[in-house]
Amino acid sequence: MNRHSIEFPGTGISGDDVISKLKSLKMNDAPWRNGRMFGYIYHAGDRESRVIEQAYHMFCNENALNPSLFSSLRKLENETVAMVADLLHAGEDYAGNMTTGGSESILVAVKTGRDWARKHKPEIREPEMIAPVTTHPAFSKAVDLTGVTVRYAPISEDKKVDVDAIEKMINSNTVMITASAPCFPYGVIDPIEEIGAVAKKHNLLFHVDSCLGGLMLPFVEDLGYEIPPFDFRVSGVTSISADIHKYGYSPKGASVIIYRSHELRKSQYFVMSSWPGGLYASPTMLGTRSGAPMAAAWAALKTIGRDGYVRMADRVMTSTARMREGIEAIPGLKVMAKPVMSIFAFTSEKHDIYRVGDELAKRGWNLDKLQFPSALHMTVSYCNTGHEDEFLSALKESVAAVEGHKIRDASSHVLISVVRAMSKLLPVKWFRKLTSRFTGSMDSKEKGAATTGAAAYGMMVAIDNRENVDEIMLDVLDKLYTV
Repeated sequence: MNRHSIEFPGTGISGDDVISKLKSLKMNDAPWRNGRMFGYIYHAGDRESRVIEQAYHMFCNENALNPSLFSSLRKLENETVAMVADLLHAGEDYAGNMTTGGSESILVAVKTGRDWARKHKPEIREPEMIAPVTTHPAFSKAVDLTGVTVRYAPISEDKKVDVDAIEKMINSNTVMITASAPCFPYGVIDPIEEIGAVAKKHNLLFHVDSCLGGLMLPFVEDLGYEIPPFDFRVSGVTSISADIHKYGYSPKGASVIIYRSHELRKSQYFVMSSWPGGLYASPTMLGTRSGAPMAAAWAALKTIGRDGYVRMADRVMTSTARMREGIEAIPGLKVMAKPVMSIFAFTSEKHDIYRVGDELAKRGWNLDKLQFPSALHMTVSYCNTGHEDEFLSALKESVAAVEGHKIRDASSHVLISVVRAMSKLLPVKWFRKLTSRFTGSMDSKEKGAATTGAAAYGMMVAIDNRENVDEIMLDVLDKLYTV
């Protein structure tokens, strides 16, 4: 037997030992309660979370596969969808379901577009959809699974999708258009009203990805901020996805997909009447569905309520404004575009922005990296509020540290230039072997892992042949999920 393998346990160990081991493993995770992690954790606060977590535990064994056996889950799902539909002005004939997250909501939306076209546009043999280049990668994943082809529309200077470009891209195979409210990279809302008019004109479905904004934008609007129309008030919108486990502050595994009509939702379903195992039907991609996220999402909406969400949104927007103003006040840094809520990116023409990110990480602040152009990304949520001054202080220190290491930055740029040149000259296999030495491992125990650093990320961005980058990413992913 491979000495590195982990054997299936012969005899179970005590519960205390199991919990002790889990606590030990968890110690290696990045801390988030200190408010220094952006985007991965959404936490409503200890008081609200106690109720939400209790609801999760109450339904941890229930299964929504058969709604007649677990009528409680059917009621919880229907009521949760109804509450979000009301928030998004869905009207009386709306229909929707809960999913495990934004990716599944997007997947079923694309599947719905494909199957709707089979019924209403049978002449289409190779269905296509049009999406902004800034749209979430879940759409690419969805087309990979459904066989729909995606065509990406460019964005304008304001980082919103170019509507004229969308209309020019429509052809006889187009079945749907998608847009973001807001997009992840820059926090801007695409021109939903204009796209809706184009979709209606050409008899196309129009899906709005509001996974990030669906449980935030309505409350920001309540506060008096100017929010462009993005939901079912726009007549051309036919479906919307919204994640409750983001700004709805429920545990992971809770999103909703809502359609303008029941008839449209029927294209989402999967049914099979010829299986020897009996009649089979499932509303979303999964068969077995855990009741825990459903109960927790319902509990989150009920225990926080509109007043609570507005109060939290107010604090988040105030915190976001302070951070954005502080970033803009640092020479050489610039916030990109004009974000509508609490998601934004900042870049620099003066400093290596990835190096700034590395310096922030050394100080315990975790920000995502963007590319084309290089930038750092922030998703500010409730648990980040109150930490503005310490973040801005750490950012100033990080910029100063980068300015003090120009020689190291120069060597990094030399490495990136060399890699770019070699990616054009070397065969793919040789190039992958070479770059694997630089990318190393992403295991959190390896604090100096190059893949998480500025040099490696910059190297990946610099490679013109994106197929090479895809292959390198596959190698890294394979290493990550190997014992």
